[in-house]
Amino acid sequence: MRYVLAHDVGTTGNKATLYDEDGALVGSAFDAYETLYPHAGWAEQRPEDWWSSCRLATRSLLDRSRVDPGGVACVAFSGQMMGAVAVDAQANPVRNAIIWADQRAVSQVEQVAQRVDPRHVYRVTGHRLSPSYSAAKILWIKELEPQAYEAAHRFLQAKDFLAAKLTGAFATDRSDASGTNVYDLERGAWSDELVEAFGLDPEKLPQIRDSTDVVGEVTESAAAETGLRSGTPVVIGGGDGSCAGVGAGAIREGLAYNYIGSSSWIALATPAPVLDPDMRTFTWAHVVPGMFSPCGTMQAAGASYQFARDVLAEDEKVVAERLGTSAYERMNERVLQSPPGADGLLFLPYLLGERSPRWNPDARGAFIGLTNRHRRPDLLRAVLEGITLNLRVILEAFARQGAAIGSLRVIGGGARGAVWNQIMADVFGIPVQRLALLEEATSMGACVAGGVGVGIWKDFSKVDEMVEIASEAQPRGELRGLYDELYEIFERAYAALEDASVFRRLAGVDSAQRTSA
Repeated sequence: MRYVLAHDVGTTGNKATLYDEDGALVGSAFDAYETLYPHAGWAEQRPEDWWSSCRLATRSLLDRSRVDPGGVACVAFSGQMMGAVAVDAQANPVRNAIIWADQRAVSQVEQVAQRVDPRHVYRVTGHRLSPSYSAAKILWIKELEPQAYEAAHRFLQAKDFLAAKLTGAFATDRSDASGTNVYDLERGAWSDELVEAFGLDPEKLPQIRDSTDVVGEVTESAAAETGLRSGTPVVIGGGDGSCAGVGAGAIREGLAYNYIGSSSWIALATPAPVLDPDMRTFTWAHVVPGMFSPCGTMQAAGASYQFARDVLAEDEKVVAERLGTSAYERMNERVLQSPPGADGLLFLPYLLGERSPRWNPDARGAFIGLTNRHRRPDLLRAVLEGITLNLRVILEAFARQGAAIGSLRVIGGGARGAVWNQIMADVFGIPVQRLALLEEATSMGACVAGGVGVGIWKDFSKVDEMVEIASEAQPRGELRGLYDELYEIFERAYAALEDASVFRRLAGVDSAQRTSA
């Protein structure tokens, strides 16, 4: 039996998973690390912690699974995206990694916007010009820490750093390259024009490879540290978002998936980038060679329901803790006590501002239509419906660009509730499929990339055998008119509050109060 070892380098820790050649999950091991917040808007991690976590998780997993290192056919990766990991020629970090959540490079983005039209950046890269992406962070290092910039041999992503530590090779894949703001989606290469606009040295960018490419072999020194056998092939894999698409089975046109965690995103697989005229959605390179992954992300999906749990369902939370059950299960029972449409109550789920498709950091949450006849079940249903109506905005943006979506698969912790799955099917008007493995999609995507890369499997269609649909919610035709009407009201409510500067003015009041405090 041959095995694929996949590492998912997340924000909270590294998860190592082992799959056999039949595609079955053998075991997993997790090792955590911390995020550093030196200043407001900054977020960093120590790459040394990633390497330590990789070593520990690998040894733990091999020991617990009783798998001989010689049976590991390859190591493959998925990882957090949009970072800036500066390393020297020996793959040693020259400073802490600036991770995806960091927003310090606002000034650098403003400079670049003076040199190149932001709309042109979107057309080339599939992404808005933003401090969220790697290029702006690298430019910040160049301007504010020139010694670190000069010492950097390459700027990598998290997974690329671990691949370099294992092999000594400096490479990235197309999905992670597409999170830099300087990758040309159509050409599949670094954009010379945008690299120059950012003022970066192109020699400091890694070689771009397919996600299935073997970029090197485990060195003797890395083998001694990890317990792997020297000479084991290392497949570069992809960014976590695109790997999750593979793990959800979204490898061909017509199928979309929705990850529901604290935040949420909807993405799909298409043969060409999907570019929105209003730049509401964005597009990654897929880990499936030749494919793309249009995406839209909302800030507070599961976070809105968690807020409802803490504020509106304190009794359910206390009872659930006493009985050892989930507060969300009890909340879902309450939701069923309210009719579809929550008796005319709407919730705007903008508790943390909003990304795609609104791109409005000042947006605020709201209940609209509240009357004295509404009760707690109505508020809880309105929260779930409001999150789902907001996700429909992303689907509608895709549809206007001609993307065909026949069904939606849901993954992530928030996908567990059958009640929410049914609300999604009714609001979206398409079947919603909940997968059996909700938390393993990302590592599964890396696993398939690795297995294809070393010839265990012919292509990415192997994932069709690995993905199991646990349940499917069908849209109820009798509710279509209701949710179409609510969707139009939802859109008009947001537009009215935005046009009247309500969000902006409330954000100003909030900021002034926090400053005076």
